[in-house]
Amino acid sequence: MMGGGKSSEFKMVENYKPPPTKKPRRERNRGKLPETAGSTEVMEQHIWKEFPEDLFEAVIARLPIATFFRFRSVCRKWNSLLTSHSFSQHCAEVPQGHPWFYTITHENVNSGAMYDPCTNKWHHPSIPSLPTEVIILPVASAGGLVCFLDIGHRNFYVCNPLTQSFKELPARSVRVWSRVAVGMTLNGNSTSEGYKILWVGCDGEYEVYDSVENTWTRPGSMPSNIKLPLALNFRSQAVSIDGTLYFMRADPEGIVSYDMINGVWKQFSIPSPLHLTDHTLAECRGRILLVGLLTKNAATCVCIWELQKMTLLWKEVDRMPNIWCLEFYGKHVRMNCLGNKGLLMLSLRSRQMNRLVTYDVASREWRKVPGCVLPRGRRRQWIACGTAFHPSPTALA
Repeated sequence: MMGGGKSSEFKMVENYKPPPTKKPRRERNRGKLPETAGSTEVMEQHIWKEFPEDLFEAVIARLPIATFFRFRSVCRKWNSLLTSHSFSQHCAEVPQGHPWFYTITHENVNSGAMYDPCTNKWHHPSIPSLPTEVIILPVASAGGLVCFLDIGHRNFYVCNPLTQSFKELPARSVRVWSRVAVGMTLNGNSTSEGYKILWVGCDGEYEVYDSVENTWTRPGSMPSNIKLPLALNFRSQAVSIDGTLYFMRADPEGIVSYDMINGVWKQFSIPSPLHLTDHTLAECRGRILLVGLLTKNAATCVCIWELQKMTLLWKEVDRMPNIWCLEFYGKHVRMNCLGNKGLLMLSLRSRQMNRLVTYDVASREWRKVPGCVLPRGRRRQWIACGTAFHPSPTALA
């Protein structure tokens, strides 16, 4: 028995293999180098010169938007694609992805910063046509175009931040020096069919700009059942769903809407959740949402509500993870929503804190956004305001 035990013991010792040791990266990759880094493919000119032109445009239309900045400078032919009708059609066939965010920083109000959530990177475009003698703020967007309004609420501008296609809108027929709320919609599926811009003041004055006619018009007066003055929530940008714009208001709490196609105003009385501050409207796939800070005692949390169409009440559907909210405890936090189109960007700040986060309404995912730093700079910029827009290389102002 002892002999058998010793034999099995020796057998176990012989079969024992020491645990594998971690090899240096250079040694692990030694066998792979000849196949990857050492090999280069040669593109045969006689093959690629026959590449079909229509397929060429279809491929470029499906490239990530961030590559647009690079391929424009390859040659004149590639740059001319922006004005090609066939290329515009290919771009229209590509499913719409996440929006980008055009923002203005406190330290550099006359130049914007764009955030791409797909690459998690900031871009710093130059729009030389925008006036520099006054502060210009992004207030709305549609079809890849961003609508700007100067801080004196006098002049409107429309621009494609990707291509710098730019237009200064004609002067308004009504001079309103108070603050105005602004919304923007498309006439069809793209900017080639035109777009409309609505501004509305607290006193009920409003006008609509039509890019096809290039004029402002006064379609009528505010209905008598809508209480004036309009206590509009200027921290909340309008949301657009199927050609109708929705604005937040107070006294009474709720929403006013304007149908840009039929020219009809409506009012909805919707009580806001208790202990709510810094709230703003948002939308996702036809759903109207509300995002805001819920503050009770010393605790603060970011919450998301969805409007129930049958009861016209807000129902809480999500809130920021508790571990993130602990950072706000005992602090006087302010929130600004920089984009409200399916993917929300929220700026949360206090004396001791400056945070940017995104919230994907469809996937219910919260993500932290890297700080915005100017090129060749080190200091993080404080985001003042912004708007979401779906980037389009072919949208013309």
